[in-house]
Amino acid sequence: QVQLVETGGGLVQPGGSLRLSCVASGSAFSIYTMGWYRQAPGKQRELVAIISIGGHTNYAESVKGRFTISRDNAKNTMYLQMNTLKPEDTAVYYCNAHIATTSINDYWGQGTQVTVSS
Repeated sequence: QVQLVETGGGLVQPGGSLRLSCVASGSAFSIYTMGWYRQAPGKQRELVAIISIGGHTNYAESVKGRFTISRDNAKNTMYLQMNTLKPEDTAVYYCNAHIATTSINDYWGQGTQVTVSS
């Protein structure tokens, strides 16, 4: 069984920074595309950024230039560096990964709260 665990959320003032991490654990698996999603209260979950196994990235327009997604394949870990945070970035952030074990499936982490407030 593969698990994704996010860490790094918290409370930060507007203009501040946070770094989220997502670690995949389990046995006999390969990770393909990974991504960060977020869900604010009363809103649908939305894509924040994705990264391919080769390191190609794509971002939501609302975070371009402020957020950076990266991954360390050797550590089965993905990161999201969030700079110049705004109150509208407040949400639960979820890690997502397409992972192959005996088949390819979609996995989600439990989510980590990010609150941007003064």
